[in-house]
Amino acid sequence: MKVINHIRDIRLEKGITQVKMAEDLQITRQTVNAIEKNKYNPSLELALKLIEYFNVPIEELFYLEKEENL
Repeated sequence: MKVINHIRDIRLEKGITQVKMAEDLQITRQTVNAIEKNKYNPSLELALKLIEYFNVPIEELFYLEKEENL
């Protein structure tokens, strides 16, 4: 299973840039970009910070993509 997120969509809806988000969360813009492209899963600590930052339930930010068995 793969963790998928809606961070980019929520960030854009709220009018926040990657740079602003990175500064607010004290991470790099490259980290924000990697998370949004699902190339990197945030740590539990960062995931909890993201939930608080956007003030949304966890299931609105993250979900598991189930693999189909062939």
